[in-house]
Amino acid sequence: MNSQEELIVHLTELRKRLILFFIWFVLALCAGLYLSPHILLLLKSRPLLVRIEWNVFSFTDGLFIYMKCAFLFSVLISLPVLFYQIWAFVRPGLTDEEARVTLAYVPASFLLFFIGISFSYFVVFPMMLQFLMKMNQSIGAMETYGIDRYFSFMFNVVFPLGVAFEMPIVILFLTRLGLLTPEKLRSIRKHAYLGLAIIGSCISPPDFVSHLSVVVPLIILFECSVVISSLYYRRLTALPTNS
Repeated sequence: MNSQEELIVHLTELRKRLILFFIWFVLALCAGLYLSPHILLLLKSRPLLVRIEWNVFSFTDGLFIYMKCAFLFSVLISLPVLFYQIWAFVRPGLTDEEARVTLAYVPASFLLFFIGISFSYFVVFPMMLQFLMKMNQSIGAMETYGIDRYFSFMFNVVFPLGVAFEMPIVILFLTRLGLLTPEKLRSIRKHAYLGLAIIGSCISPPDFVSHLSVVVPLIILFECSVVISSLYYRRLTALPTNS
Protein backbone atom coordinates (compact mmCIF):
# COMPACT_ATOMS: atom_id res chain seq x y z
CA MET A 1 0.00 0.00 0.00
CA ASN A 2 1.51 3.32 -1.08
CA SER A 3 1.39 6.55 0.89
CA GLN A 4 -1.58 7.93 -1.04
CA GLU A 5 -3.66 4.82 -0.35
CA GLU A 6 -2.70 4.96 3.33
CA LEU A 7 -3.78 8.59 3.46
CA ILE A 8 -7.15 7.70 1.95
CA VAL A 9 -7.62 4.90 4.46
CA HIS A 10 -6.78 7.22 7.37
CA LEU A 11 -9.11 9.95 6.07
CA THR A 12 -11.91 7.40 5.63
CA GLU A 13 -11.41 6.17 9.18
CA LEU A 14 -11.33 9.76 10.46
CA ARG A 15 -14.57 10.57 8.66
CA LYS A 16 -16.20 7.48 10.16
CA ARG A 17 -15.13 8.53 13.67
CA LEU A 18 -16.35 12.10 13.14
CA ILE A 19 -19.72 10.90 11.86
CA LEU A 20 -20.19 8.61 14.88
CA PHE A 21 -19.30 11.45 17.23
CA PHE A 22 -21.61 13.87 15.41
CA ILE A 23 -24.53 11.43 15.65
CA TRP A 24 -23.96 11.01 19.37
CA PHE A 25 -23.62 14.77 19.84
CA VAL A 26 -26.95 15.42 18.06
CA LEU A 27 -28.69 12.77 20.18
CA ALA A 28 -27.21 14.29 23.33
CA LEU A 29 -28.31 17.74 22.16
CA CYS A 30 -31.88 16.47 21.70
CA ALA A 31 -31.77 15.06 25.22
CA GLY A 32 -30.38 18.39 26.43
CA LEU A 33 -33.22 20.31 24.79
CA TYR A 34 -35.68 18.12 26.65
CA LEU A 35 -33.89 18.26 30.00
CA SER A 36 -32.82 21.92 29.99
CA PRO A 37 -35.98 23.29 31.67
CA HIS A 38 -35.68 20.67 34.42
CA ILE A 39 -31.96 21.39 34.89
CA LEU A 40 -32.52 25.15 35.08
CA LEU A 41 -35.42 24.77 37.53
CA LEU A 42 -33.29 22.44 39.66
CA LEU A 43 -30.45 24.97 39.77
CA LYS A 44 -32.91 27.72 40.71
CA SER A 45 -34.64 25.68 43.42
CA ARG A 46 -31.35 24.71 45.05
CA PRO A 47 -29.31 27.89 45.51
CA LEU A 48 -25.70 27.71 46.61
CA LEU A 49 -24.66 30.02 49.44
CA VAL A 50 -26.91 32.85 48.34
CA ARG A 51 -30.31 33.02 46.68
CA ILE A 52 -30.37 35.18 43.57
CA GLU A 53 -33.50 36.06 41.67
CA TRP A 54 -33.16 35.52 37.93
CA ASN A 55 -34.42 38.38 35.81
CA VAL A 56 -34.71 38.70 32.05
CA PHE A 57 -34.13 42.01 30.29
CA SER A 58 -35.14 40.96 26.81
CA PHE A 59 -37.60 38.48 25.28
CA THR A 60 -34.75 36.28 24.03
CA ASP A 61 -32.82 35.88 27.30
CA GLY A 62 -34.73 32.78 28.36
CA LEU A 63 -34.35 31.20 24.92
CA PHE A 64 -30.60 31.80 24.80
CA ILE A 65 -30.08 30.31 28.27
CA TYR A 66 -32.27 27.34 27.31
CA MET A 67 -30.18 26.67 24.19
CA LYS A 68 -26.88 27.27 25.98
CA CYS A 69 -27.83 24.82 28.74
CA ALA A 70 -28.77 22.19 26.14
CA PHE A 71 -25.52 22.72 24.25
CA LEU A 72 -23.35 22.48 27.36
CA PHE A 73 -25.22 19.35 28.49
CA SER A 74 -24.48 17.84 25.09
CA VAL A 75 -20.80 18.78 25.32
CA LEU A 76 -20.46 17.22 28.78
CA ILE A 77 -22.19 13.99 27.76
CA SER A 78 -20.24 13.80 24.50
CA LEU A 79 -16.76 14.22 25.97
CA PRO A 80 -16.24 10.52 26.81
CA VAL A 81 -17.37 9.57 23.30
CA LEU A 82 -14.97 12.09 21.77
CA PHE A 83 -12.07 10.76 23.85
CA TYR A 84 -12.94 7.19 22.88
CA GLN A 85 -13.16 8.03 19.16
CA ILE A 86 -9.74 9.68 19.34
CA TRP A 87 -8.37 6.57 21.01
CA ALA A 88 -10.02 4.28 18.44
CA PHE A 89 -8.54 6.34 15.60
CA VAL A 90 -4.96 6.01 16.87
CA ARG A 91 -5.45 2.42 18.12
CA PRO A 92 -4.01 0.70 14.98
CA GLY A 93 -0.67 2.43 15.56
CA LEU A 94 -0.40 1.26 19.18
CA THR A 95 0.79 -1.98 20.70
CA ASP A 96 -1.65 -4.00 22.82
CA GLU A 97 -0.03 -2.70 26.01
CA GLU A 98 -0.14 0.91 24.81
CA ALA A 99 -3.76 0.53 23.73
CA ARG A 100 -4.74 -0.91 27.09
CA VAL A 101 -3.01 1.86 29.02
CA THR A 102 -4.22 4.73 26.85
CA LEU A 103 -7.80 3.46 26.95
CA ALA A 104 -7.76 4.20 30.69
CA TYR A 105 -7.24 7.87 29.78
CA VAL A 106 -10.85 8.07 28.52
CA PRO A 107 -12.72 7.59 31.83
CA ALA A 108 -9.92 9.23 33.83
CA SER A 109 -9.98 12.43 31.79
CA PHE A 110 -13.77 12.67 31.99
CA LEU A 111 -13.73 11.98 35.74
CA LEU A 112 -11.14 14.71 36.37
CA PHE A 113 -13.11 17.17 34.24
CA PHE A 114 -16.30 16.36 36.14
CA ILE A 115 -14.52 16.73 39.51
CA GLY A 116 -13.14 20.11 38.40
CA ILE A 117 -16.57 21.33 37.35
CA SER A 118 -18.15 20.14 40.61
CA PHE A 119 -15.45 21.80 42.71
CA SER A 120 -15.70 25.10 40.87
CA TYR A 121 -19.52 25.13 40.95
CA PHE A 122 -20.02 24.16 44.60
CA VAL A 123 -16.96 25.86 46.14
CA VAL A 124 -15.41 28.59 43.97
CA PHE A 125 -18.49 30.04 42.25
CA PRO A 126 -20.50 30.65 45.48
CA MET A 127 -17.55 32.43 47.07
CA MET A 128 -17.18 34.64 44.02
CA LEU A 129 -20.89 35.48 44.12
CA GLN A 130 -20.71 36.41 47.80
CA PHE A 131 -17.67 38.59 47.31
CA LEU A 132 -19.07 40.44 44.30
CA MET A 133 -22.48 40.92 45.91
CA LYS A 134 -20.82 42.43 48.99
CA MET A 135 -18.88 44.77 46.73
CA ASN A 136 -22.09 45.86 45.01
CA GLN A 137 -23.83 46.36 48.37
CA SER A 138 -20.89 48.37 49.72
CA ILE A 139 -21.43 51.04 47.09
CA GLY A 140 -25.20 51.11 47.67
CA ALA A 141 -26.10 49.58 44.29
CA MET A 142 -29.53 48.10 43.68
CA GLU A 143 -29.03 44.39 42.99
CA THR A 144 -30.92 43.17 39.98
CA TYR A 145 -29.20 40.30 38.21
CA GLY A 146 -30.04 39.17 34.69
CA ILE A 147 -30.19 35.46 33.95
CA ASP A 148 -28.01 35.84 30.86
CA ARG A 149 -25.16 37.56 32.76
CA TYR A 150 -25.53 35.12 35.67
CA PHE A 151 -25.01 32.03 33.52
CA SER A 152 -22.32 33.62 31.37
CA PHE A 153 -20.39 34.45 34.52
CA MET A 154 -20.94 30.94 35.92
CA PHE A 155 -19.71 29.23 32.73
CA ASN A 156 -16.62 31.47 32.63
CA VAL A 157 -15.73 30.33 36.14
CA VAL A 158 -16.74 26.67 36.07
CA PHE A 159 -15.33 25.41 32.78
CA PRO A 160 -11.77 26.83 33.01
CA LEU A 161 -11.33 25.01 36.32
CA GLY A 162 -12.78 21.86 34.79
CA VAL A 163 -10.11 22.05 32.09
CA ALA A 164 -7.40 22.81 34.69
CA PHE A 165 -8.23 19.57 36.50
CA GLU A 166 -7.05 17.70 33.38
CA MET A 167 -3.46 18.55 34.37
CA PRO A 168 -2.47 15.07 35.68
CA ILE A 169 -3.66 13.37 32.49
CA VAL A 170 -1.88 15.88 30.26
CA ILE A 171 1.39 15.62 32.19
CA LEU A 172 1.25 11.82 32.20
CA PHE A 173 0.61 11.82 28.45
CA LEU A 174 3.56 14.15 27.82
CA THR A 175 5.71 11.92 30.01
CA ARG A 176 4.73 8.90 27.94
CA LEU A 177 5.77 10.80 24.81
CA GLY A 178 9.12 11.62 26.38
CA LEU A 179 8.51 15.37 26.28
CA LEU A 180 8.50 15.64 30.07
CA THR A 181 10.44 13.90 32.82
CA PRO A 182 10.08 14.07 36.61
CA GLU A 183 13.36 15.99 36.76
CA LYS A 184 12.04 18.63 34.38
CA LEU A 185 8.84 18.94 36.38
CA ARG A 186 10.77 19.40 39.61
CA SER A 187 13.08 21.95 38.02
CA ILE A 188 10.13 24.11 36.94
CA ARG A 189 8.21 23.70 40.22
CA LYS A 190 8.71 27.33 41.30
CA HIS A 191 7.68 28.64 37.89
CA ALA A 192 4.68 26.29 37.86
CA TYR A 193 3.59 27.54 41.28
CA LEU A 194 3.82 31.12 40.06
CA GLY A 195 1.83 30.31 36.93
CA LEU A 196 -0.84 28.46 38.91
CA ALA A 197 -1.06 31.38 41.34
CA ILE A 198 -1.61 33.76 38.42
CA ILE A 199 -4.27 31.46 36.94
CA GLY A 200 -5.95 31.20 40.35
CA SER A 201 -5.97 34.97 40.76
CA CYS A 202 -7.68 35.32 37.38
CA ILE A 203 -10.41 32.85 38.34
CA SER A 204 -10.97 33.60 42.04
CA PRO A 205 -12.12 36.78 43.79
CA PRO A 206 -9.34 39.10 45.02
CA ASP A 207 -9.63 38.05 48.66
CA PHE A 208 -7.06 35.83 50.35
CA VAL A 209 -9.33 32.92 51.35
CA SER A 210 -10.98 32.57 47.94
CA HIS A 211 -7.60 32.83 46.23
CA LEU A 212 -6.17 30.03 48.37
CA SER A 213 -9.24 27.86 47.76
CA VAL A 214 -8.40 27.87 44.05
CA VAL A 215 -4.60 27.94 44.08
CA VAL A 216 -4.09 25.18 46.67
CA PRO A 217 -6.08 22.53 44.71
CA LEU A 218 -4.19 23.50 41.53
CA ILE A 219 -0.85 23.08 43.33
CA ILE A 220 -2.01 19.74 44.75
CA LEU A 221 -2.95 18.66 41.23
CA PHE A 222 0.50 19.64 40.01
CA GLU A 223 2.22 17.68 42.80
CA CYS A 224 -0.01 14.67 42.08
CA SER A 225 1.01 15.00 38.45
CA VAL A 226 4.70 14.96 39.45
CA VAL A 227 4.16 11.81 41.54
CA ILE A 228 2.27 10.05 38.73
CA SER A 229 4.94 11.07 36.22
CA SER A 230 7.69 9.78 38.55
CA LEU A 231 5.98 6.43 39.05
CA TYR A 232 5.49 5.94 35.33
CA TYR A 233 9.01 7.09 34.44
CA ARG A 234 10.53 4.79 37.06
CA ARG A 235 8.57 1.88 35.64
CA LEU A 236 9.56 2.82 32.08
CA THR A 237 13.28 3.03 32.85
CA ALA A 238 13.16 -0.26 34.78
CA LEU A 239 11.74 -2.26 31.86
CA PRO A 240 15.03 -2.80 29.92
CA THR A 241 16.86 -4.08 33.00
CA ASN A 242 14.05 -6.51 33.77
CA SER A 243 14.20 -7.93 30.28
